[in-house]
Amino acid sequence: MPSISDTIAKFKRFSTDLQLASEAVAPYGLVPMNEFGRNLGNLHALMHVPAGLTVGAPLVVVLHGCTQSAGAYDRGSGWSALADRFGFAVLYPEQQRGNNPNLCFNWFVPADTRRGSGEAESIREMVAAAIERHRLDASRVFVTGLSAGGAMTSVMLATHPEVFAAGAIIAGLPYGTAASVPEALERMRGHGHDRVASSERVRAASTYRGSWPAVSVWHGTADTTVNAVNAGLIVEQWRGIHGVGSPPTTNRVDGQLHRAWHDKTGRVVIEEYVVEGLGHGTPISTSGDEACGVPGPHMLDAGISSSYRIAASWGIVPHVAPIRPPSIADAPVTAGARPMNMALPSFNPGQAIGEALRAAGLMKL
Repeated sequence: MPSISDTIAKFKRFSTDLQLASEAVAPYGLVPMNEFGRNLGNLHALMHVPAGLTVGAPLVVVLHGCTQSAGAYDRGSGWSALADRFGFAVLYPEQQRGNNPNLCFNWFVPADTRRGSGEAESIREMVAAAIERHRLDASRVFVTGLSAGGAMTSVMLATHPEVFAAGAIIAGLPYGTAASVPEALERMRGHGHDRVASSERVRAASTYRGSWPAVSVWHGTADTTVNAVNAGLIVEQWRGIHGVGSPPTTNRVDGQLHRAWHDKTGRVVIEEYVVEGLGHGTPISTSGDEACGVPGPHMLDAGISSSYRIAASWGIVPHVAPIRPPSIADAPVTAGARPMNMALPSFNPGQAIGEALRAAGLMKL
């Protein structure tokens, strides 16, 4: 039977392994941005700014999904890795449990989805502060998000179209489709949408009448959390905004159906990816030159990198990916080193405590 000293030693080894595993799976640090103006929505703000970033670099705003943190979504989606590779800044607004117990952005709460109010205003203030602080290009600001973050991306594109050059909505919902939790749940199932006034809700969200942001829409055919009918409704909402009624061009990208709608100048103003067999999550690719991100909850290896493809559509990474440099994850494991995808060590603390107590005669066998 192990002695107390043996058990203490085991705890120390376990603690060290956990720390090393944590360090191995979190290569990119997000730095808090504590001051950014009016924080009416009571959100956190974190950023990743690559070392030596040039003046006038683009900014990508990334909105995580429910139950996720900014750091977890960053690791899974690979946005900071792309930022380091191609030279742009990343801003992560982060939800707090005091606002939503499931860490969802409140895309269905009117006070959080109006221009100048709540969470939408907090995100706009973060963007303005990031641009000023890091001397970024205000004409190349983009926004993307998953699920509730995707729905909040719809909110930001509608309420602040002058801020964003383009946006990408992954497994999200149209703007202004719900105003309560019961309505949100119904719309997620694909029920009860007001299709007639959909585009008008976007126009009514601001007084802006300039060139509207381009929109990229991603959804899996096997999504049982947010019904894929919502992807079609987002496309219809923005077709009305951009006034594109002609049939789209259709092709395949990494085996997935891709549709694109062009305006009169030939610019792609709406694109849609239909990812066959994908459940609820962000599609990533773990191999090839476009690979970035790590599989995990709602971060799904689909053989297509949504982060890279979205960034390419915005023109902030090459349309054809250059050869991907070797990463730490690709490197061979040497003696004493741990790979990036290492599994957490197996250890049962309750069992160890019981063994120690029995060894000390404080617990019966």
